[in-house]
Amino acid sequence: MRAGKLDRLITIDAYGPGVPDGGGGSIPSWTPIATLRAQIITLSTEEFLRSYGESSETAIVFRTRFVEGIQTSSRVTYDGRRFNIKEVKELGRRQGLELRCEETGK
Repeated sequence: MRAGKLDRLITIDAYGPGVPDGGGGSIPSWTPIATLRAQIITLSTEEFLRSYGESSETAIVFRTRFVEGIQTSSRVTYDGRRFNIKEVKELGRRQGLELRCEETGK
């Protein structure tokens, strides 16, 4: 993986217990766990007819350096947009990651 191809900046967020609510509990929230340089491999938007009407889904694949602990329960924030991670694929022997993501509905 060449460093010159990692020309985008992404943030990986994990869903966690969050901040205390003052009543002994906590409010779950997204917490940033890593900010990484990444490469966009593919970006596509497809339109579908659903029972509730027409919708579009944006799928994107990021390639980045290996970071321990990234799971499908995490999400990626890129360019002000949020993407759910659908698949985490390890490249080589812990050399890199390929993150297959789908844009969330706002």
